[in-house]
Amino acid sequence: MKNRRNLLPAVAGLLLAATSPLYAQDETDAADVGADTQSTAKATMPAPADVAAAPADAEKTASGLASKVITKGTGAEHPVAADTVTVHYTGWTTDGKMFDSSVQRGQPATFPLGQVIKGWTEGVPLMVVGEKRRFWIPANLAYGESPEGGRPGGQLTFDVELISITKAPKPPADLAAAPADAEKAESGLASKVTTKGTGTDHPKANDVAKVNLSLWSSDGKLLQSTAQQGGAQDIPLDQLGLGGLADGIRLMVAGEKRTLWIPSKLAFADHVPPGAPDSLVVEAELVSFQAGEAPPKGLEAPADVAAVPADAEKTASGLASKVIAKGTGTDHPKATDKVTVHYSGWTTDGKLFDSSVKRGQPASFGLNQVIKGWTEGVPLMVVGEKRRFWIPAALAYGENPGGGRPGGMLVFDIELLKIGE
Repeated sequence: MKNRRNLLPAVAGLLLAATSPLYAQDETDAADVGADTQSTAKATMPAPADVAAAPADAEKTASGLASKVITKGTGAEHPVAADTVTVHYTGWTTDGKMFDSSVQRGQPATFPLGQVIKGWTEGVPLMVVGEKRRFWIPANLAYGESPEGGRPGGQLTFDVELISITKAPKPPADLAAAPADAEKAESGLASKVTTKGTGTDHPKANDVAKVNLSLWSSDGKLLQSTAQQGGAQDIPLDQLGLGGLADGIRLMVAGEKRTLWIPSKLAFADHVPPGAPDSLVVEAELVSFQAGEAPPKGLEAPADVAAVPADAEKTASGLASKVIAKGTGTDHPKATDKVTVHYSGWTTDGKLFDSSVKRGQPASFGLNQVIKGWTEGVPLMVVGEKRRFWIPAALAYGENPGGGRPGGMLVFDIELLKIGE
C-alpha cells in the first residue's frame, strides 16, 4: 500500500475525457487524443478552395481569428464559453490535408466550449443553431506552429455546423464561502440542503448513486457538470477520486439537492494542483441509489474488522496484528527491503478500499515507501505467513486525509510472498 494517493478511476465524466483533437485541457491530453483521432480516420473530406488562407470577405477578430458564414442559421441565441454545444465539423491543415472530421465519423461531437482550443472557444459563440461557418484559426489559437504528439500545426481551417446549445447551470450564490447555517464536518466539508428529499435512507460507501453534479471553483468558474454530459450519471461512490464528494453524497436522501463546499486540501490531499482554488463548490442532486456489488468471495470484511481482538499482538506504537496462517520461511524483512505481497484493506465499517487479491496481481515495493504501519508491521512476518493488521490512523493516512484516501484505523490482511528483488 503505497504512501501516496492512489488515483482512482475517473467515473461518470467527473474528469472529462477528451474525444477529439479539439480538446486542449492540457498539453499531454491533447497530444494523445489528436494522435488517436488521426489514426482512426478512414476517408477524407475534400478541402475547400480557400483552405490555405482566409478570403478578403471573411470576418476577422482582434485575436486574428477569421470566419465566414457558409449557411445562415435558424436560431437566435449564441452560446457562451461555459455552455455545451453539439456540432458537426471537419478540419484541414493549409495544405488541404484533413486531420479530423465528425462528419466522416457520422457522429456529431458534444463538448463544453471552455475546454477546447482557443479558436473554438472564441469562434463558436459567433454562431447560432443551424449555422454553418468556416474558420481560419491561427496557430496561437490552435496547437502552435510545431506541436508534438501528432497534432496538426500552423493555421487550421474548420467547417463547423452548430446543431444545438445546452446552457450551463448557473452558479450558487454562496461561492466564496459556506454560509453560517451550513452543516460542517470535522474533515472540513460543509454542506447545506437546498431542496428536501423524499427518501429516508442514505447511500452507503459502496452504493451506486444516480446524481446530477455541477462543480465550480470558489471564484465562479464552472469546472464540470453532468448537464454537459447528458444528465444524471450512475457513480459508484467508492470510486470517486475527489475527496469529500462521496462523504457529501452519503449525507443525502433520494430527491434531495445539496450544496457542498470542499476545501482543496480535502479534495486533493497532498496533491493540490498548481493554481487550484481554496475550495470547490458542488451542487448535487441525488436522484436515486442502489446497492453496490458485494465484495468478491474471499474478500468479505473479517468479523473483527471494527476493533482489535483481545488476542492480537500489540506494539508500543499502537500497531496490532494477529497471525492467520504460519509461514514457511525463517528470515524477516528489514525496513529497507523490497517485498512482494498479496493484501486486502478495509475501513472499520467493512468497506474494502484496496486489494491486490481482487486485481489478481501481487504488489512489490520497498518497505520504506509505504505507510508507517506497513513499514513496522511487515518485518514481523516471514515468507508464507498471512497476518492481519489493525493500523491506527497515526500510522496510516490520519483521521481525515482527503483526496479519496481512507481515514481512521485501517485493517489489512497481508500474505508475504517474497523478500528482495
